[in-house]
Amino acid sequence: MNLQKIQATFQKYKNHVRRQVIQKSKNRLPDKVLFKWESLKVFQENWDINATDLAEMYDRSLQNSETKRLWKSTNYEPKRVMLKFIEMQPDFVRFMFKDLFNEEKEIVGRVDRFVFHCDELLREYKELNPRSIENNHYHDDGYQIVSLYLAFRYPESYTLYNFDRFQSLLDILGVKDIPQSSDFARFCKVIRTLSKLMSKEDEIFDFHQKRLNPDKHFTGTSLLIIEDFYQMLT
Repeated sequence: MNLQKIQATFQKYKNHVRRQVIQKSKNRLPDKVLFKWESLKVFQENWDINATDLAEMYDRSLQNSETKRLWKSTNYEPKRVMLKFIEMQPDFVRFMFKDLFNEEKEIVGRVDRFVFHCDELLREYKELNPRSIENNHYHDDGYQIVSLYLAFRYPESYTLYNFDRFQSLLDILGVKDIPQSSDFARFCKVIRTLSKLMSKEDEIFDFHQKRLNPDKHFTGTSLLIIEDFYQMLT
């Protein structure tokens, strides 16, 4: 990556966040701009893999007062399907999440196992419900929803993944060998590198904190700011 291009994009992002702070001071900043930090706060306050009622806990952990777009959109409903899996095999789903969140294991293996287990659960669900029109569990879509689980469980280490935007980000930053297929491991490495570099940009974080509402948004260390950065660029 080209350091000069990175620094230039950081300046662009700093101006972007500063404008949002000004909008907030004038009551012109829509709540939906920061909805991801709201959902992160909700998840952090509610997630408990050992909860007796796994379905209720999972549902409570994925909530937002503004939008459901992180887990529900046209032809995309991973939350709804995961609730079906929990209803069918709660202990196995509990095991799946424990494995996904085990930081002692290599990330790609954890993510791929999670998707594989979802494949198996979908196959079992269709056998039990032959008339069901379900044909996708939505957890193999470029790791989009799996990255959400990771980013909400370990916000200081992961952020939301979108492969098309990741490709665009690398192009903007002057990277030559841009992956042509999903590469979650490389995404994690690039995001952490950018996070280390951005950590030196104190003004960005000062402005970012000013646009948050502590009663509504997660205010701790979170790589969601890197996702917000590359969303703005691409």
